[in-house]
Amino acid sequence: MRKFLACALLLGAAFVTPAQAQTVRAGMYKVEGTNLDGSAYKGTAKIALTSETTCSIEWKTGSSTSSGICMLYGDSFAAGYVLGKAVGLVVYKVNDDGSLEGAWTISGKDGSGTENLTPQ
Repeated sequence: MRKFLACALLLGAAFVTPAQAQTVRAGMYKVEGTNLDGSAYKGTAKIALTSETTCSIEWKTGSSTSSGICMLYGDSFAAGYVLGKAVGLVVYKVNDDGSLEGAWTISGKDGSGTENLTPQ
């Protein structure tokens, strides 16, 4: 029975296609998001790759500019950033079309906002 199960598992594994690796492109992105109070904002973000899984990122939204470091892990993409004297965190899901859907928070504030990045 064990041999049968082992063969069945191996045979099944042969027909399973590996998941396509997610990737984040370097370049400019359109930013659309919501602030902690629910109001909308727009802007741009620039991602510069520093390795296959790490990068630097800079956002320009309204009159604010913030920059940080970022990392890809599977289909998750996270960035830590500084905005003024506050430290923030954003976590995105990488979509098949290269867009990023996420949520963010910032130190000293309650709640979270949303943010979507679309490659330009």
